[in-house]
Amino acid sequence: MKNFSKLLLILLVTIGYTNMHAQDNNNPWQFTFGINAVDLDADENTKFDEFFAVDENWNVSSGLSMFTLSKYLGDNFSFGLSGSVNSISNFADGAEFINDVKYFASDLMLKYSLGEDLNMQKMEPFLGIGLGKTWMDTQFWMTSNASLGMNYWFSDVWGLTAQVDYKLNLSDNGRGNDPVAMNELVNAGGTYPIIDEGGSMRYSVGLSVKFGGTDTDGDGVYDKHDTCPEVPGLKEFNGCPDSDGDGIQDSEDTCPLLAGSLEYDGCPDSDGDGVSDNKDACPNKAGLASLDGCPDSDGDGIADSRDTCPNVAGPRANRGCPWPDSDGDSVLDKDDDCPSEAGSVANNGCPEIYPSDEALAQLVDYSRTINFAFDSAEFTDGTPPVLDAIVEILMAYPKANFSVEGHCDSKGSKKVNQKISDKRANAVVNYLTNSGVAASRLTAKGFGESAPIDTNDTRAGRANNRRVEIILVK
Repeated sequence: MKNFSKLLLILLVTIGYTNMHAQDNNNPWQFTFGINAVDLDADENTKFDEFFAVDENWNVSSGLSMFTLSKYLGDNFSFGLSGSVNSISNFADGAEFINDVKYFASDLMLKYSLGEDLNMQKMEPFLGIGLGKTWMDTQFWMTSNASLGMNYWFSDVWGLTAQVDYKLNLSDNGRGNDPVAMNELVNAGGTYPIIDEGGSMRYSVGLSVKFGGTDTDGDGVYDKHDTCPEVPGLKEFNGCPDSDGDGIQDSEDTCPLLAGSLEYDGCPDSDGDGVSDNKDACPNKAGLASLDGCPDSDGDGIADSRDTCPNVAGPRANRGCPWPDSDGDSVLDKDDDCPSEAGSVANNGCPEIYPSDEALAQLVDYSRTINFAFDSAEFTDGTPPVLDAIVEILMAYPKANFSVEGHCDSKGSKKVNQKISDKRANAVVNYLTNSGVAASRLTAKGFGESAPIDTNDTRAGRANNRRVEIILVK
């Protein structure tokens, strides 16, 4: 018996280890083994405190003496078979035994678990009813049983079970039909006990183990409730895996091998730009959602990776670079008919050949304010700024040619006046060419006193006649 108990214990530990992470409703089988105590004096006349008269009425077994095997049926019901062994030495009716009498009981029980109804997890109370048969020495009798018990589960598989069974005697008196045995006992000086027509109590406590579930992938979720029965997973995902450990099961994770967030369907956003890596063309550089997560440093709407000039805003038509204006005339090269020559907007970037009427009128006004020293070709102090303004106008029309004409009043001889007018015209041309106007565009000519514009009879008239005129040559 001792060796049998050891082997049984080893077997049960092995079963329990292989089911350590089982769920209760997945393990349909429960096996309980332990010890029991029998109180034969338990009928309708037994006082309450007599149920606990251990020394007087209880017969406590030694070693493994109580075994129960039950199967879960569903809806909290289980059906089981139990067997118990004991030695009776205490019998309250005064029977005397020469030797302890062997006691055997075999019972069928329908059990109902109250754990779910009471929302209890580790503590699982239960009720049971059943039928049994009891043997004691040469006597035997049928019983109807009522049970009350408690399972305490300290793991998904292992637990302690305490149970009380009231066994009501269904026989008339419980006697066997072996008169020889009765006579032998009486002749030996003993008294053959007559079993009470009431009943008996059996108290038991034992170690329970649940088993029988199938967990193909060994993830602690049995196949019956495992959505992914062949792939190890997690209980919270019904046995399905979460390979990257981000709290999103692989079947719902767009990036099952990279930890991410629920916001991005399980994918990461490495650069924190609000575009998940799987949709981000530049996953390591923060960018814009409108540009697939890529940056646009110059804000021209073109991603840096496709922008030829990423730090200077430019149009898409020029690959993100600004259009050049090579000649600086405010007309972009793409629109400039003369990109290497400064021109005007009105002439599509090309220089105007002829000055406008306004420019010509301005030349006339400026030229008439060119002043010279008396009887000389030297400019007075206020003249150079006027000449500079004339240079600016002429430079705006680089293809136009001009004639610089000098004039005098009638004072002095015609020969002297002609000579002075020539010198004054050339003095103006020299100033203009020294200021950047091409000499090929200019001619100088003196007219002496031959082309007055006012009377020479007055000082004011003569002053008007002493002049230089710049005339457009077409």
